[in-house]
Amino acid sequence: MDILGPRARRWLRRILITLASLAGVLAILAGGLVVSTWKVTGARATGERLARMQASPRWQDGRFNDTLPRQEPQIGKAALAYFTKRSKYREPDDTPPTLQRSATEFEAPPRSGLRVTWLGHSTLLVEIDGQRVLVDPVWGERASPFSWAGPRRFYAPPLPLAELPPLDAVVISHDHYDHLDMPTIEALAPTGVLFVVPLGVGAHLESWGVAPDRIVELDWWGEHRVGELRLVATPARHFSGRSPLMLDKDQTLWAGWALLGPRHRVFFSGDSAMFPGFAEIGARLGPFDLTMLESGAYNALWADVHMGPEQAVAAHRMLRGDVLLPVHWGLFDLSFHGWTEPVERILAAAAPHGIRVATPQPGQSLEPAGPLPTARWWPELPWQTAEEAPVVSSGLGGLATLPARTRAADGSALRAPLADQSR
Repeated sequence: MDILGPRARRWLRRILITLASLAGVLAILAGGLVVSTWKVTGARATGERLARMQASPRWQDGRFNDTLPRQEPQIGKAALAYFTKRSKYREPDDTPPTLQRSATEFEAPPRSGLRVTWLGHSTLLVEIDGQRVLVDPVWGERASPFSWAGPRRFYAPPLPLAELPPLDAVVISHDHYDHLDMPTIEALAPTGVLFVVPLGVGAHLESWGVAPDRIVELDWWGEHRVGELRLVATPARHFSGRSPLMLDKDQTLWAGWALLGPRHRVFFSGDSAMFPGFAEIGARLGPFDLTMLESGAYNALWADVHMGPEQAVAAHRMLRGDVLLPVHWGLFDLSFHGWTEPVERILAAAAPHGIRVATPQPGQSLEPAGPLPTARWWPELPWQTAEEAPVVSSGLGGLATLPARTRAADGSALRAPLADQSR
């Protein structure tokens, strides 16, 4: 018996057609999203590359393992903190000042033999003993797999990609989006420059057009020579992965880098939490004229993958560094703290130890042997001290890496007055 009349059947047919159309549209959108993100996530290692990775002492149970057991962030707590503990000052109100540069400014070599130009976040142009190395180049608009969402840069690159001087090598620390940027790699690939990267990262590079013979992949303590310059991959405490759902977590290695010339030595941490290995690196490869250490995007909820300012100062001392250049801050909003807080806390933690800290504007160069850029180019904003928002990595045992004191001898706070930090 037909319980629906002709009119009801027509309406039901229309509803079903509408639902089917909506499902089709959603499927097309989802398919487009997958296609648009598929390339940017890179490629998995196979064949001989995978065999090399599996032969590494770091490879266990189908993935690379960290230097120490890692306490993973609790997603629920992080989500709650996002709404309740975010600083009002995570992004600048106005575009930060930058020093615009061009290729001609790098034609003359540095007088001292060592010059480093900070291009924002962890992108650095290192000129050392006659070689020119680009570190973690990111010229893209967002640190994200999506072109329409994700952390957006606060300012345009101070040195246009087309204005890069000739390079001897590009060094990559790991495959996260704020360190490995597909559009930048695609632009550099046709130049034929050499890429020196941790194990597995070469698969990403090849998928974006870098010739296999222009890729050198190293395990920790492995090294490659460019002229008289030694590029040494060093241990780091972090993780890897580019899939939005982290389906490829720890499938490539992460590393710090020591650049060792006949006259000068510099160290770049990449991303790393605090771990005792910094002392071993300092003993084996130091002392360093300059350390370039990750200082931003920290939080107690993920203290086992980022070290934060106070532990960066401790790492600098363990590395036997002379000048400290804080990096990994001031370009992307990647945590809950204010955008100027990392440099304020670095200066506060370094002061009691008499450590020389360079604070160049984005685009500005420095030579550790000469006068350092130390002028305040960022605004004075409220920020939290180490006592108010401590970040201490786990598993350190008796290692003396508690936050350096952040108060002057008279007990006054070495920071700007604290205002309400949360929304």
